[in-house]
Amino acid sequence: MEELKEYDVSQFKGIRELLIPLVIREIMKNRNVSDEEAFRLLYSSFLYSKLEIESTKLWHLSPRALCEILNEEWETGRITFPEEA
Repeated sequence: MEELKEYDVSQFKGIRELLIPLVIREIMKNRNVSDEEAFRLLYSSFLYSKLEIESTKLWHLSPRALCEILNEEWETGRITFPEEA
């Protein structure tokens, strides 16, 4: 039986660092806001607090899907996690 390897946190951090700028661009495009405002909107969201946690699996969603979840949060104050997350 193969031993389970420890999860490499740096891999998750790398994925997140690549994904965040793409989400920021989507926010800028969809909301017609500056990059500073897009960063503020994302980083102050409940979704971002969950995106920071590897086990939520939200990091594997597309930037567009994440923006749709953000729009739901901004409109309703709640988010619905996709089944695949």
